[in-house]
Amino acid sequence: MKALKVLLVLGICLSLLLGIISVSYAQKYPAPSQYSTIADYKKATGKDIRSFNEAPMLAELVKQGKLPPVDKRLPAEPLVVVPVEEIGKYGGEWRTVTLGVADNAWFQRTVDYEGLVRWDPTFNNVLPNLAKSWKITDEGKTFTFSLRKGMKWSDGQPFTADDILFWYEDVLMNRELTPNVPKWLTTDGQPVKVEKVDDYTVRFKFTQPNGLFLQRLATPDGVGLIVPKHYMKQFHPKYTAKEKLDAMVKAEKLTDWFTLFGNKNTWWLNPERPLLFAWRPTNVLGSGPRYIWERNPYYWKIDTAGNQLPYLDRVVFDIVENAEVALMKALNGEIDMHSRHFTIMQNYPVLAENREKGGYRFFTIKPTGMNAVIVAFNLNQKDPVLRKIFNDKRFRIAMSHAINRKEIIDLVYLGKAEPWQAAPLRESAFYHERLAKAYIEYDPAKANKFLDEMGLKRGPDGIRLRPDGKPLSVTIEIAAGIRPDWIDACELIKKYWEAVGVKTAIKTEDRSIFYTRKATGETEVTIWSGDGGMEVLLEPRWYFPYSGESNHAPLWQLWYNTGGKSGEEPPPEVKKQMQLYDEITKTTSFARQKLLMKQILDINANNLYVIGICTNPPDFGIVKNNFRNVPEEMFGAWLYPNPAPTNPCQYFKK
Repeated sequence: MKALKVLLVLGICLSLLLGIISVSYAQKYPAPSQYSTIADYKKATGKDIRSFNEAPMLAELVKQGKLPPVDKRLPAEPLVVVPVEEIGKYGGEWRTVTLGVADNAWFQRTVDYEGLVRWDPTFNNVLPNLAKSWKITDEGKTFTFSLRKGMKWSDGQPFTADDILFWYEDVLMNRELTPNVPKWLTTDGQPVKVEKVDDYTVRFKFTQPNGLFLQRLATPDGVGLIVPKHYMKQFHPKYTAKEKLDAMVKAEKLTDWFTLFGNKNTWWLNPERPLLFAWRPTNVLGSGPRYIWERNPYYWKIDTAGNQLPYLDRVVFDIVENAEVALMKALNGEIDMHSRHFTIMQNYPVLAENREKGGYRFFTIKPTGMNAVIVAFNLNQKDPVLRKIFNDKRFRIAMSHAINRKEIIDLVYLGKAEPWQAAPLRESAFYHERLAKAYIEYDPAKANKFLDEMGLKRGPDGIRLRPDGKPLSVTIEIAAGIRPDWIDACELIKKYWEAVGVKTAIKTEDRSIFYTRKATGETEVTIWSGDGGMEVLLEPRWYFPYSGESNHAPLWQLWYNTGGKSGEEPPPEVKKQMQLYDEITKTTSFARQKLLMKQILDINANNLYVIGICTNPPDFGIVKNNFRNVPEEMFGAWLYPNPAPTNPCQYFKK
């Protein structure tokens, strides 16, 4: 319980600090956060945008004849971004940090999020982006995207449907570059077909309806579909003679053309690759102590006053050795905005204490996961006696009622969470109150009543006996080194369960061993976090046996994912959930998807297949007081690569 004691001390410090310090004074994001075109903006507001402005550094290049005027660089229909607080000012830089090449996720969250579509800041809706609009036809089998006429890459060359067709024909369908087509780009095992309708229209055609295609396209996965043909074709054997390509491979000290292609298509290895982002890199990552991005003169978004975005001239990533160095830079006021590496609860007290000195404020990051601790009994357990006990829903309900969630929240999560089952978050369009609060009350008497009804009588030592006469004991398995709070929570759960007569052991093990044991159905009880609080349709692992991450039913999910060829056939109500989800993936009607998902969650509320403890406590980031247009709160997830959906192009220094 050493970690738990440390957290208690931190909790006292945090409570004292929060009592005297206002956590944030930024603004909420606007609604809507953008308009796809100026015409859409005018229709909604009655205001028009008839002229454009540009950054002074670009105006100087125009004056020198090195760059076309701004109205020649923007597309015919630029996307209009609504600033969070106010129209910004040009100039300045965004100072942040990175741990290097292995930390590429931070780049994807800050400067690399421009796909055909994007998430809105609420994580509930898909918005236009590179594509100004789309149409879904053929009952959800065909998606037609309209691009922005006159849009350009960062080198000034046109961005057209040819760039998407190049990705499809020469990257996705090339087995040396793409050995396996990602599942989200297939239906019935058949890859999508992409067609060019005209220079600014592209069509994606599936063999079956693909109801989640747009949502997946809004994640970071969707960024890779855009490849500059005019530049990248020189590294492809379809367009370049073998002798010339071999010479380039040799010059780069590589062994094959597809590695060369991959390197040249990777912007942190090749700053010459044209981009569609707000900024573009000026050097190779790792070539110096800083990784610097400068504004893209051909960026295709404007604000509501006609100012070409971004406001900031540069994004500067200082490459640091570790999180401790990053923390010191933050305390010294050398970071403008950051929400990674050092922004952990253990550092909150020192960050709060030095807030005035560092000149920064806090913003809240709300995790999109729906639970901090998911307790999953293995319903496919190899021991037939335990399997029968675990599959009796009275047992799972009893174990839920035996848990004192308030005490766990107070002691482990500093009082910053809410009792919650494995259910979508309240902010989600799929919020299901009955499931969220099902069997959540701390009621040992009720727990004992259910266990007694099952015939699990207590032995002389107070431990209940299984039907075969053996003591009823369970082992909770935890993957080591991921989240210390899981161990602290489980030590309390052990106390609660033993109080109602179920002997409990806690076992931590290497993550690889943990994964092997759960995949083969050897575990009894496992602990993991609860994904799918907001991204319900894309990550339903805890709502039915959807994937190998559905720890409660490894054999049922295998049956589902192999079409019944492997694994074990689940009971009727679980098969019903699988059928409902298959229907979800084949409809593009969000109303229909909500109705079908509700039925899946209804079944969960009746059966409590897994047990949730509480919501995740909020995370946080820091932002300098003069660094504006940053929302006071945003979601945090990989599928919602924060802060990117909040439009960093409209951040500015005041």
